[in-house]
Amino acid sequence: MLVIDIQQLSKRYSMGDQTVNALEEVSLKINKNEYVAIMGPSGSGKSTLMNVIGCLDTPTSGLYNFNNVNVSQMNDNQLAEIRNRQIGFVFQTFNLLARSNALHNVELPLIYAGKNKSERIELAKNALRQVNLENRMLHKPNELSGGQRQRVAIARALVTNPSIILADEPTGNLDTKTGEEIMMLFEELHKKGNTIILVTHEEYIAEHANRIIRLRDGKIEQDEKVEKRILYNN
Repeated sequence: MLVIDIQQLSKRYSMGDQTVNALEEVSLKINKNEYVAIMGPSGSGKSTLMNVIGCLDTPTSGLYNFNNVNVSQMNDNQLAEIRNRQIGFVFQTFNLLARSNALHNVELPLIYAGKNKSERIELAKNALRQVNLENRMLHKPNELSGGQRQRVAIARALVTNPSIILADEPTGNLDTKTGEEIMMLFEELHKKGNTIILVTHEEYIAEHANRIIRLRDGKIEQDEKVEKRILYNN
């Protein structure tokens, strides 16, 4: 089942009297339950592509169908609706509310979705169980380690049962061992049927995916299926 269908997509920005071609006629398809890494050097267009895929930005030209719906020309309110209900975001900096406990942080997307309180709490607890953090749900971010904060962020991404999980450098603020634990968690979520799109500049992080898309100068330079590497040698 096709989740993302991008055809001849371009994104241009004006910087003074210059035009920057951030993306140039990019075409790609991503199916349900794929695990895709998007890579590229600084200025390659990977962040712009992530923003378009995540409905945080719209293309200058071309077509973007998300779950068979053309989102290319949607307005801000329509895009916000798609983001809230169908896309789970995981960021390098966690983006948690400092004064709220883990449970409330995970519950937030459900408040925007209009769920009642009892349903919100049950769904948030279930999401925290999925990331093995049920015993820390009443702790605030400053009472959690970096890895635990990222697990809260992943639970928040999961809580709406989104069509895709979009992770932007999810291990960037973590040490190597903790980062590997987070990547193992993504592996488990993928096995459970989640569609994961990972944006990273780290080769060893990208190797956790089944497919790597490499960008350069706003174009897809390479799109290949990859062999999964062995995550741990016990």
